[in-house]
Amino acid sequence: MLQLSLLPPGSRVLCAVSGGADSMCLLHVLSQREDLSLTAAHFNHQLRGEESERDEAFVRDICGQWGLPLTVGRGDVRAFAKREKLSIEEAGRTLRYTFLFRAAEEEGCGLIATAHNAEDNAETLLLHLLRGSGLNGLTGISPQLHQLIRPLLTTSRREIEAYLAQHGVPHMEDSTNADDTYTRNRVRHQLIPLLEEINPGFVRRLSSAIPRLRADNDYLNDLARQLFRQARRREEDLVIPASAIAQAPVPVASRAVRLLLSEAAEGDWDCSAAHIESLLTLCQTASPSAQVSLPHQLTARREYDLLVLTHDLPPQPLAVMPLREGDNPVPGLPWTVSLQAPPWPGLVVRSRGPGDTLTLPNGHTKSLKKLFIDQKLPRSERDRIPVVADDQGIIAVAGLGYNLSHPCRGQVRIIDHRKGEDMQ
Repeated sequence: MLQLSLLPPGSRVLCAVSGGADSMCLLHVLSQREDLSLTAAHFNHQLRGEESERDEAFVRDICGQWGLPLTVGRGDVRAFAKREKLSIEEAGRTLRYTFLFRAAEEEGCGLIATAHNAEDNAETLLLHLLRGSGLNGLTGISPQLHQLIRPLLTTSRREIEAYLAQHGVPHMEDSTNADDTYTRNRVRHQLIPLLEEINPGFVRRLSSAIPRLRADNDYLNDLARQLFRQARRREEDLVIPASAIAQAPVPVASRAVRLLLSEAAEGDWDCSAAHIESLLTLCQTASPSAQVSLPHQLTARREYDLLVLTHDLPPQPLAVMPLREGDNPVPGLPWTVSLQAPPWPGLVVRSRGPGDTLTLPNGHTKSLKKLFIDQKLPRSERDRIPVVADDQGIIAVAGLGYNLSHPCRGQVRIIDHRKGEDMQ
């Protein structure tokens, strides 16, 4: 009945017990294992009034009869759901698992066993399918997730009921399990019986298919992790070659993008399909400087062949700075403009502007925009490049050179402090 590989001898196990048939079956089976150290845990959701109190009292009584240690938690799920703007089911799950993980730590238990069974697994898959989930959602409930284990995941409700009858194990019925206003209950009471009628043994066959789906999904996730390892940190930004994403098969690329977003957001970010699609498109675009705004104050942008995920706001253009004779450090940048003569009217340092051009050594004139593109300078950096100009036009541009058609170019030097030299 149990997936024994999940419960190696000597394990210290916290068993989640609601008092219902599934959890009482699990508790009884585990209590027969002399090679385990077992503690029961019950969480009172306080949703069903006297019935909730009845279930807690029942679990206390059974654990006392069976000589099992028990830890009990309580939480006002309805109030928590309202405060956190969650559904009752989400709020209950959050509070319940918070309690279980805390209780496992306090009791020194390395494993937390829950009583999810084969029908629970089928219901979960069908619910995800109804919501349009991809392959990841069709892998059902994981048999083990870190310290959480589900030993009854391949056991049917019929087998559980037979076990309870054979061993005389009592249990309580939760009245909300009969309430078909809950989507899961409608799937349980209406959809699965219909599928079993159409195709007898549906749940059993679906249960055997889920491990194969999980194996396929695990393989794709492993390929995505290999692709994700090409990402690197550039100060606070996360960068990866856009071509690596664009050239990967979509099932792998989309998973790698999910990993990138989670890493950039510094947590497990549940991305939407639209977010993933926008980044895939960004990696495939021919535009060298397109960008996409994302939640969590995150921006994804192309910097030529790089995909960059950043929390930084676009840099502000340089404030116009009049020049004086001598050295003029540009605030916040590794550049100094040295003026070799008294300043003349209109002489300033500023950001690029519309129509800015340079005359090159070959005599050709080229716009700053094209020169920046030739240099593969990201758009996000272009407004922070110092431009020395006066009323007659550009005199020099940091990193690019001097305007050979400007008569005063010999009066200006631009020094790059990173190189410790005059710009050539």
